[in-house]
Formats: sequence, C-alpha cells, structure tokens
Amino acid sequence: MRIDQQLCTACEECIPYCPVEAIGARNGIVEIDFDGCVECGTCLRYAPCPVDAIEESPETAVWPRVIRREFSDPGVPHTSTKGHGRGRGTEESKTNDVTGRVKRGRVGMGLEFGRPGVATRLSELEKMTMALARVGVHFERDNPVTFLLSDPATGKMRDDVRNERVLSAILEVEFDAKRLPEMVEVIESTAPSLDTVFSWCLFTRLNDDGSIPVLKTLQELGVEVRPNAKVNMGLGRPLVMD
Repeated sequence: MRIDQQLCTACEECIPYCPVEAIGARNGIVEIDFDGCVECGTCLRYAPCPVDAIEESPETAVWPRVIRREFSDPGVPHTSTKGHGRGRGTEESKTNDVTGRVKRGRVGMGLEFGRPGVATRLSELEKMTMALARVGVHFERDNPVTFLLSDPATGKMRDDVRNERVLSAILEVEFDAKRLPEMVEVIESTAPSLDTVFSWCLFTRLNDDGSIPVLKTLQELGVEVRPNAKVNMGLGRPLVMD
C-alpha cells in the first residue's frame, strides 16, 4: 500500500486504522512504511481518507511481495492453495472430523504465528520449521507455509520469501502420538528465540469412549490443557471411519 502525496492533506485520519502501525507522520507528511506494511488492505477499505489518497502500490501483486497480501488479507486467495486469507488457505487439520487427515495413533499440530497488531516475519516461522524438521515431522502438503519451504526435509524457507512480513501464518504438521513429549520439548526450547507471538493446538481422533488420547500425556508434561472442539456441521461426510 502507499499514499499518493499529490492528494494527501496529512489529516492523519488513516494512522489508527493500520493493525501493524505501519502508517506514520513525519514533518507534516503521512507515509506508509513499505517494509512494515503487511498489505492487509485495512487502510484502503476502512480508513476515512477524505481525498482517497490511499492506494495499492505496484509491488503489491508482485512476487514475493504478494505473499504479504495472501497471508494478511482474508479476501485474497493464496496462489498455492486457492484458499483465502490470514495464513489459512487450507482446510486445516482442525477439520479432521470431515477430512480424516489425522488417523488414530497420530497427532496433528497447528501453530499460528503473529496476530493483528503484532505480525511476523516468515523468518520467525523458519526457526520453528527447521527445529521440527530436525526431529522428523510431516508438513501438511496443502498448507501455504509448506508451499514456501525450499526443502521440507530441513524446514528451510525459500530465500526470496524469508524477509516477508505477514499479519499471521499457520504452520501444520503431523506425527506419531508417541512422539508428543519430544515435540513439546522442541516447541518449548524454540519459543524463546521467536520475535513474535504464537499459539499452538493439537488435533486427534477421540478414543472409543470419547476421551482425548493425548490429554494425560500433556498433563504429565506440565502443559496447561484447554480441551476444545471444532466440529463441521453439514459440510460433508467423514472420508474415513478409522
């Protein structure tokens, strides 16, 4: 995004609307920090500019800058997955009741990096993808973050995208349930090195009695557990029964 200085009156009405504080005023000139902008389009759509000075910059739709828009603007589809917005762009393991991606004895893990007001560089995700790759995980094939890895075996990001800044991005991996303690240790040891916020959750098939198979293990590891569920209603039938 950019501000047309020929039109801008420096009223500063747009400044509070940027979720990552990339708009600022200096010496009577209001500008958008090109490096800090995540191309979410919030300022263009919602800021009450009296002269319509906010516009898309030519670089917005050019690789690798377009990644910012795909991960930050919920109305823009990912070129890799055709899904929309905010780092998702995939059906996600959370829809496992329909897709059946995570089988019994396996655990799916989702990690979301950055939030509105914080954002993240893809280089911060790389710290976690490389750490997880070293201990051996399966990166979800249809996830837009996986698409940006130059080598899933090492978790290394493509050189041309590493510095891109996005509002948020979700990483999805899957592994054997017996390895959960090892994965928790990797997350906890890597977390202090991250220059952003992140959250993580697990996806599993329930036991026959309705209990959560990983609950006891997490409690033994001292992980605060907040059992929750996301169930799709009327979106389709399960693809597998086991």
